[in-house]
Amino acid sequence: MFLIDDLLMAPFKGVLFLAEKINEVIEKETSDEGTIKERLMALQLKFEMDEIDEEEYDRREDELLKLLSNIREEKQNK
Repeated sequence: MFLIDDLLMAPFKGVLFLAEKINEVIEKETSDEGTIKERLMALQLKFEMDEIDEEEYDRREDELLKLLSNIREEKQNK
């Protein structure tokens, strides 16, 4: 009986496993200073190459700087 239950639940367990892994990657991407700094450099390059305008650059830069500030605050509070 347990074998049948395991077989029936396998797809759900697989989806749950994938969701957990995706969540881990997202948390790493949003809590790593190096990743945010890389995104800031890429953003600056796009601006210098005229791929985005100044308004877009300022908006996205502010978002990334706030995220970087939050990461640093969390590290200080630990």
